[in-house]
Amino acid sequence: MLKDVKRYVYMDYSSATPVDPRVKLAMEPYFSESFGNPSALYRTGRVAKDAIDTARKTIAGILNASESEIIFAAGSTEADNLALFGAVKALKSALSQGGGHIIVSAIEHHVVVNSAEALKKEGYAVSLAGVGKGGITKLDELGNLIRPDTVLVSIMYANNEIGTIQPIAKIAKIIQKAREARKADQNPLPIYFHSDAAQAAGALDLDVQKLGVDLFVVSGSKIYGPKGIAALYIRRGTRVAPIYYGGGQEGNLRSGTENVPAIVGLAEALRIAEEMKEKENARLAELRDYFIKRLTTEIPKTILNGHPADRLPNNVNVSILDIEGEAAVLYLDAEGIEISTGSACTSTTLDPSHVILALGRPYEHAHGSLRFSLGRKTTKEDIDYVVEVLPQVITRLRQISPVRMEVEQNHISHPEAFAGQGAKVKAKGRTYK
Repeated sequence: MLKDVKRYVYMDYSSATPVDPRVKLAMEPYFSESFGNPSALYRTGRVAKDAIDTARKTIAGILNASESEIIFAAGSTEADNLALFGAVKALKSALSQGGGHIIVSAIEHHVVVNSAEALKKEGYAVSLAGVGKGGITKLDELGNLIRPDTVLVSIMYANNEIGTIQPIAKIAKIIQKAREARKADQNPLPIYFHSDAAQAAGALDLDVQKLGVDLFVVSGSKIYGPKGIAALYIRRGTRVAPIYYGGGQEGNLRSGTENVPAIVGLAEALRIAEEMKEKENARLAELRDYFIKRLTTEIPKTILNGHPADRLPNNVNVSILDIEGEAAVLYLDAEGIEISTGSACTSTTLDPSHVILALGRPYEHAHGSLRFSLGRKTTKEDIDYVVEVLPQVITRLRQISPVRMEVEQNHISHPEAFAGQGAKVKAKGRTYK
């Protein structure tokens, strides 16, 4: 691919994955042979409709849900929007004085953050649930945020930037306790629990009954399936209104002719990911830990972001001080290494990561954050190549950087030193505490 570099290493699997050949093979008939409109009554349409029904059944089985609870949408962004806007829209008539209250975590993906901001402009109150130094939601704080008019709580299953895994089942119990209190107070307003699981699929348990979620999203683009397709689980009894209108497909919640090849591809990709999960998780976790150890011991002033244990098996997110993350990405790209700075969905901006800032870190940590995400083709040799090249890039960038973070190396190996009480970091004469 890149003839002028020593080696090509892709480490941005949390952004996008290549389509698995088996997935591509499963999709191929629905591009040209069984191309019919699933709403049609004739044979070609019925074949397409059967393919969708089979895919829905496969996904429902993996999620431990009913087939009628699975809705297909054009990617996780649309699915999350349908869940969030659709849920509050359906409850609007139940809010006697208008408005309503929504809780989202401080480290949500921008699709949820920006949706919450839009709902705020429509009159809904929005609260941010804080996280601890490793990115785990503060459960006591979350429970205290729930009000009599809270209608929706949105906490992502695994963070797309730092890989931290949230205790979704415990959060569901907190919400259930609030529901029971409402019943005792004769408050009929429901509280729905939404979770974006785009990064969790293929790595974590997706059993929606164990997790206790009401709205749950999985995406094809993160699990070696096609882009532009996602499945939204809507627990039976959860009220969701459509956010746009058309022919009434997908239970009248997501109108538009269904993307049959993509739906088939999503189901096949999720099936394969579940089949490979245990073995691949173990392999990736071993590579991840090896990579983290080398980065934090061989490159001075490198800090691990996210929880050291409760994190995705493929996620390595670090802040390397005295550099700009975007510059590091470009320098590494010239060496055949592809990574990102935080979320690829916002890579067009130079704003510091809101996720890193929510951990209690200064702006310099956010600007110097790099995300390496491993995948099925990642090898130990790939990691060794990155660790061979990266120190040279860091040295060059530090020589031209206007920022100098004065910290002791023994703090670097312990991320809590920067998030705990009294930790201080100096940069260009300023002290952050």
